[in-house]
Amino acid sequence: MVLAATTQNRILLTEFPMSQSVFPFIAYENAGAAMDWLVLAFGFKETRRIENDEGLVVHGELEISGGTVMVASPTLDYQGPRRHAENCDAARRWTDVPWVIDGVMVYVKDLDAHYLQAEAAGATILSSIEKGDGGERQYRAADNEGHRWMFAERSGGHGN
Repeated sequence: MVLAATTQNRILLTEFPMSQSVFPFIAYENAGAAMDWLVLAFGFKETRRIENDEGLVVHGELEISGGTVMVASPTLDYQGPRRHAENCDAARRWTDVPWVIDGVMVYVKDLDAHYLQAEAAGATILSSIEKGDGGERQYRAADNEGHRWMFAERSGGHGN
């Protein structure tokens, strides 16, 4: 599978394994700092970082559990969920619940270790580890800009 992303009128082609057909793309105010934080807190592996002439990450790729998540800073005017909630009553009310709203679910191999790593790195823990409706263990957390994530471990402790 080949996906194309554009940046400053250039086409960037990246090959991905056929096993993944949906690629989350998440905007960040500071995608470079977010990538560093996601590696530290959630155990992602950085695989690609493309910056424009001003040093702004216009395309980044991170891997975890065999899947790729793409990130970028789309514009200097963009506000991440945490900052948006500071200035918008409706967005602030969305953050009153611990649920994942417009987020990403990721299966990991060792949920307990993952939870401790995220907590130690300063992730906002939205729920402790609990049993989900499908029988898997899971927890919810927000990243450094307020994007919400759910991490789960399949029954038997096999993340993927």
